[in-house]
Amino acid sequence: MTELFIQKNKVNKQIALVENEKLVEYYEDNENANRREGNIYIGIVRDIIKGMQSAFVDIGTERNSFIHLKDILPKIDETKEKLDESIQISEIIKPNQKILVQVKKDSNEKKGARVSTHINLPSKYIVFMPNTNIITVSQKIEEEEEQKRLIELVKNNLSNGNGAIIRTSAKGKEKEIIDDIKHIENKWNEIIQTSINPKLNKAKLLYRSEDIVEKILLDLSVKGIDRIVVNNKEEQENIKKAVKSDIEHQDTKIEIMDKSDIFETYDLNKQIEKSQNRKVWLKCGGFITIDKTEALTAIDVNTGKFTGSKDLQETIFKVNKEATIEIAKQLRLRDCGGIIIIDYIDMGKQEDKQAIEKLLKEELKKDRTKTQVEGFTKLDLMEMTRKHICSHKE
Repeated sequence: MTELFIQKNKVNKQIALVENEKLVEYYEDNENANRREGNIYIGIVRDIIKGMQSAFVDIGTERNSFIHLKDILPKIDETKEKLDESIQISEIIKPNQKILVQVKKDSNEKKGARVSTHINLPSKYIVFMPNTNIITVSQKIEEEEEQKRLIELVKNNLSNGNGAIIRTSAKGKEKEIIDDIKHIENKWNEIIQTSINPKLNKAKLLYRSEDIVEKILLDLSVKGIDRIVVNNKEEQENIKKAVKSDIEHQDTKIEIMDKSDIFETYDLNKQIEKSQNRKVWLKCGGFITIDKTEALTAIDVNTGKFTGSKDLQETIFKVNKEATIEIAKQLRLRDCGGIIIIDYIDMGKQEDKQAIEKLLKEELKKDRTKTQVEGFTKLDLMEMTRKHICSHKE
């Protein structure tokens, strides 16, 4: 059973996604914080930094945003093509030039937002990518025939010069995908028409990305959410409007509970508190530690109290295996993003390493965001990346 709990007070909103009474995702949304990731702006180029092949772009926020040359040039498939290093950014854009950009990473106390001209517009069955011919399928759709069918279907219905990432929810669909493409292309055309208005001579927000609840409803429409519980009438009405036209959510119960703490009622506060601990114990007696830094997330696996009953390698493999399942859960629960390095207990057998890597990939399929497992490095560290779901606070 999948349930969504939303608790709202004057300035803060807590969102918990629960599967079979276990907390799997948790977010806090401060309504006073400016979350801009995914927003699309008309920006004005201010300063060109030739030595860094970059520029500062005014998007109307407190700090100018930052853009790199590779995010201005046409998007390429980096597995097949390479950026032409002879191109200079000063040849591509000029100061005071208007430029259509999307925020890819929110600003923080030290840096302005990172922006790109490579736009991604998420919809129910595709992520629309204008001005590129790249069409790819979610890695979670593994059947080769279905991949080919979906690529052909999307290719035949997209306007020329546009691309897409086909989402997992598209599996088995046809007419719904065609309708979805029309819907998102209409939205994009509205953005374009506003952006080319000659009277528009200053930075302006053209499109606001979905909030956390909207993203959850969009991503889980096919799997379905059995029940949504809120403590706020306005929030209940907003959700009803959001799911009204979605046939996948027709059976979802949307309930209001007039209590000050519905998280306490459903015993979620203890799970939330536990999810914030640096150390996470495993059932076998081992544990993992999770440390977030500005550059990456480091995870260390330890045997702890577990000594095993047989040989050392079997003991190590058991701890690493249990740790892998827990790590996949924790990455989703804590919404860890960017580079993630896992320091497993050293394994002597190559087949054990391969088994752990395979298990990690399988467990990460339960995550609804993009993950990429790169494998073990020369130092025997597992390297992977994950795209966070909730944009960071400013």
